[in-house]
Amino acid sequence: MTEDGSEAVVAWTTWPAGGDVRGFARVLVEERLAACVTAHLPVRSVYRWQGAIEEDQEQLVMIKTTRDCIAALRDRMGKLHPAEVPELVVVPVVDGNPAYLAWVAESTRDA
Repeated sequence: MTEDGSEAVVAWTTWPAGGDVRGFARVLVEERLAACVTAHLPVRSVYRWQGAIEEDQEQLVMIKTTRDCIAALRDRMGKLHPAEVPELVVVPVVDGNPAYLAWVAESTRDA
């Protein structure tokens, strides 16, 4: 938790390889729903969807934000994400560099 009481979290999602993850990231940062969005090199996902085993190349996306932004982030992802059921997994940050966590809170304030 930061000095102002904001709780930092990291939200994970995936994005289709070759898709416009940069545009998605920019929207989240511009709208103050994320302090930073990091898209990792393509990864391979294997999952069950509608009764079949699927395998796709995707980008793993790490969204640094605060708990207060999650509802709005979930809403925005529903409009921007190309998947029918986009992955969104949120984990709390239990510790970290206090200056970095304060920056996350400041960067997402008034979202």
